[in-house]
Amino acid sequence: MFYDGYHFWGMHLIWWFVWVIMLFWLFSTPYYLPGQRRKHDSPLEILKKRFASGQITLQQYDEARAILEK
Repeated sequence: MFYDGYHFWGMHLIWWFVWVIMLFWLFSTPYYLPGQRRKHDSPLEILKKRFASGQITLQQYDEARAILEK
């Protein structure tokens, strides 16, 4: 009765909305969810960044690195 080719009461249009919403949700989810997209920095990498930015001294870096590597 209301079937016109591939349109059936606007279902074709509704599926476009469903796909757009699904794609938006896929790319807007935060990275810290399970199945995350990137790994977090290890404690040693954080320590290296702090030393490189000047937040800690060489002595503090060596002491913390020795503790972390044990």
